[in-house]
Amino acid sequence: MPTLLQRKIEELKKEVLFLGATVEERVKMAIRAVDSWDTDLAGKIIESDYDINEKEVEIEEACLEIIARYQPVAVDLRFLSAVIKINNDLERIGDEAVNIAERVLIIAKDDKAKFTFDYAAMAEKAEFMLRRSLDALVNLDLDLAVHVCVLDEEVDQLKNDVYDVVKRFIQDDSQRTGYLINLLLISRHLERIADHATNIAEEVIYLIEGNIARHGKFGAAT
Repeated sequence: MPTLLQRKIEELKKEVLFLGATVEERVKMAIRAVDSWDTDLAGKIIESDYDINEKEVEIEEACLEIIARYQPVAVDLRFLSAVIKINNDLERIGDEAVNIAERVLIIAKDDKAKFTFDYAAMAEKAEFMLRRSLDALVNLDLDLAVHVCVLDEEVDQLKNDVYDVVKRFIQDDSQRTGYLINLLLISRHLERIADHATNIAEEVIYLIEGNIARHGKFGAAT
């Protein structure tokens, strides 16, 4: 029969997974908004950010209450420590979705835009990494968590590719610098989503093995 501590931990898992699903949906919405420069959708993402922030606070408070009340040790304490960090990364991914939405609102106002960038490959990888990092958490899948960490370098390279393209366009048309910088920032926000997904995967590795993966063989995502 599960102890009260175990029941509390199971309830906490459900809350974290709910937050993860919510954040994943926001990221999908942000990517759709970029694909179509949909200002209505961008507005909805910004307006709904409060829900994610509120849930993040609730989960952190629940973790701290469990630690204070039940004084968990070993695996349970490691789980709670990992959840506190994963919870923060999920909230920050939500923030990046909002940042993308804000860029969409700014860019969509420019009716003289002559250039855009195909973010499909980068967005697909960032979304994939987020989804797989959450799958790794649900299933405590070490191999999947490691795979997410490895993919981070690919997203970094895609961001660098966008930088190179935007830099050339700025050199050719300095009057469009503000517009082009906003396009560059979208790639930066997508890259940050991938970074936070990597952080989640690293916490899964810690949860499974008890070893801190940050700053190690899998790289760092700060």
